[in-house]
Amino acid sequence: MAAGAPRQRSTLALIAGIAALAAAAWAYLAWMPVAMPGMGMSAMEGADAARWSTAQFLPVFLMWAIMMAAMMLPGAAPAVLVFDRLVTSRQRAGRAYAGTWWFVAGYLGTWSAFSVAAALAQSALHASAALSASMMLTHPFTGAAVLAAAGAYQLSPLKGRCLSHCRSPLEFLMLHWREGRGGAFLMGVQHGTWCVGCCWLLMSVLFVVGVMNLAWIGLMSLLVIAEKTLPHGQHLARAAGFALLGWAAWRAIS
Repeated sequence: MAAGAPRQRSTLALIAGIAALAAAAWAYLAWMPVAMPGMGMSAMEGADAARWSTAQFLPVFLMWAIMMAAMMLPGAAPAVLVFDRLVTSRQRAGRAYAGTWWFVAGYLGTWSAFSVAAALAQSALHASAALSASMMLTHPFTGAAVLAAAGAYQLSPLKGRCLSHCRSPLEFLMLHWREGRGGAFLMGVQHGTWCVGCCWLLMSVLFVVGVMNLAWIGLMSLLVIAEKTLPHGQHLARAAGFALLGWAAWRAIS
């Protein structure tokens, strides 16, 4: 019992840390529209039609990076806890190990790289006048195409493979363990890459509903968590795919 107490405290501290990071990210997302109304578009005002300056790009990248942390950290918590258990077992056996937060840093680093791509996509949409002031796609057929692509991807074998990894990371971690802080960081990057592969097209739906639509951000975050953690999450992912395809069809004909 006494031996398990430090382990239990460490696990609780890790869960609290992840929850605090996610809560801070959500608080920022809730605060940003109030403190900086129209931030996504005001960051573009005065920009050349073909490109943004670094000063104009960075706030949009930051918005995406924090949004991804808010949405993805809760769903990644089970994988982080599995990694931490392996770290603890190696520590007890006197073997090499690295801190779990390096794994978390690698995971968030992957989503930060995705955020660069998302901000660049937003820049391109702005340059082509395809994005409204509320950061929504202006042409209904473009929105329908995005929804159809996201729905089709939800039903694809690649989505299924990526989701399967995200739902059960233990085998990957045991087979591909790397030593030291750099190893932990790289494993976080690898796990994050699978998660990006699982959700990247789903994130494009934000361009249809509004990039800073907190209600939709919350709904999509719940879907991601459910896909990764519920017993029948794979079926839920497919159901979401059919729903997106139906929404795309309705949008195209309405």
